[in-house]
Amino acid sequence: MDKFIYKKAAGITALSASMTDFKYKKHYHKEYAIGVTLRGVQHYTLDGSLQLSYPHGVMLFNPEQAHDGMAHNRTGLEYVMVYIDPELLLEVAQKKDIVCFSTPIVYDFELEKRVLNLANAILGEKDEAFCSEQLLALSDGLIQTDLSLDGKKDNALIRKAKDILHANLNHVLKLEEISMELGLSKFQFIRFFKTHTGITPYQYHLNCKIERAKHLIDNSRDIYAAVAECDFVDLTHLNKHFKRVYGITAFEYMSYLN
Repeated sequence: MDKFIYKKAAGITALSASMTDFKYKKHYHKEYAIGVTLRGVQHYTLDGSLQLSYPHGVMLFNPEQAHDGMAHNRTGLEYVMVYIDPELLLEVAQKKDIVCFSTPIVYDFELEKRVLNLANAILGEKDEAFCSEQLLALSDGLIQTDLSLDGKKDNALIRKAKDILHANLNHVLKLEEISMELGLSKFQFIRFFKTHTGITPYQYHLNCKIERAKHLIDNSRDIYAAVAECDFVDLTHLNKHFKRVYGITAFEYMSYLN
């Protein structure tokens, strides 16, 4: 049986997941995502390459790094994940510029322990001060194991395209208008965007709406306001797309926040 449990503390979201049949649709997260495979094999495509995370594998995802995900076989999969806002991680790590993980999966006992300590603290609803201390320990572990490096900023044209897409979340996606503003044909724009981000402009636009809906639910606990403000047809429409990214519906996600 597929099961996804989300908890939040100290500005961090933690996920405990158990899945057999569920498959994540290709998506991205605005946060850094760091997790540990507990049982089974995590099977996903990242930057066009197949990745397999076996038990004790520490998975490292950069913000807006498109990926899918599933259990590798019928024996199923269990894992935990923490999602950390980029500004928060940079603050804790005392970095001024964006940081990118250079390796998608590592097997490091000490780093694994620090990820699990943070995830378990949040999932176990420990005091926020304790969760913050575990975040600091994880950040120090990432630096000590040299898993990060200063990353390149987005291509200027891609950054502009993303800004336009973000600015138009309340409207129907009009590729012709965006591509014209960028000086590209519609199909040049689609190909260019997918080459640089791993997903199409439509997928990115939809993902932005889902991320925004999640943020609104986190802050207001008003799921119907999220439906309206993010231009979903109705709650069923939001739930359908939310589940493809988070494993549960928006309504189920909100229940974990109360």
